[in-house]
Amino acid sequence: MKILSYFLSSIFTLVFFLLLLIFHPIQWLGLKLGGSNGHQSVVNIMNWFLVKSLLILGVPVKVNNNYKIPEGKTIIFVSNHQSMFDISPIIWYFRKHIPKFVSKKELSKGIPSISFNLRNGGAALIDRKDPKQAITELINFAKNINKNNWSATIFPEGTRSKTGKPKKFAPNGLNILTKYNKEGYVVPLTINNSWKVFKYGKFPLGLGSPITITVHEPIKIDAMPFKELLVKTESVITAHIK
Repeated sequence: MKILSYFLSSIFTLVFFLLLLIFHPIQWLGLKLGGSNGHQSVVNIMNWFLVKSLLILGVPVKVNNNYKIPEGKTIIFVSNHQSMFDISPIIWYFRKHIPKFVSKKELSKGIPSISFNLRNGGAALIDRKDPKQAITELINFAKNINKNNWSATIFPEGTRSKTGKPKKFAPNGLNILTKYNKEGYVVPLTINNSWKVFKYGKFPLGLGSPITITVHEPIKIDAMPFKELLVKTESVITAHIK
């Protein structure tokens, strides 16, 4: 299986990188010709291709959702974080809610398509070494998602789990987002198996472990104190990690 993985990983890496290169100028055109809506449409299509490219590794993505996510309200998707392959499925499957991400500032440079999207698509770019900048950026982000009727996606663990085992959720980012979006909802998401794509390390990649995203019941932000909201959100997410 690992020998096969070297072969398929090479193909996947080439396809993945080519998609990023191809969509970089298309994003620019979408932004220049269609504004933020045109850019977002290109981003959605690109992420459909990125999700489907995982099939080269025998890794399908499935979303399990038994709940209706409210429309016309600010949605804050809160999720555990296992790998870079958590991002594209969230963008594609929840595209109706226009999810924007809280991301580290370093990713905004040097990566075709991804860096362009982070810089121009409304993400919050956090400097982890500068707490004052991070707080200011999060406050502006929280206000922007409210103003533009976007949703937010945040990974409160702060970094990816390389084994799937969740890390303790940090409260600060979610606290700021909810503070400026009291009328909205937190939607907890549990991601399983995306860490297995990197179970051998960066190369070769793991094969045949389907990624699943489980959507949990939306929680009205103003229905409870923040500490209770954080505990409830973290508990339901971590309880479903396999």
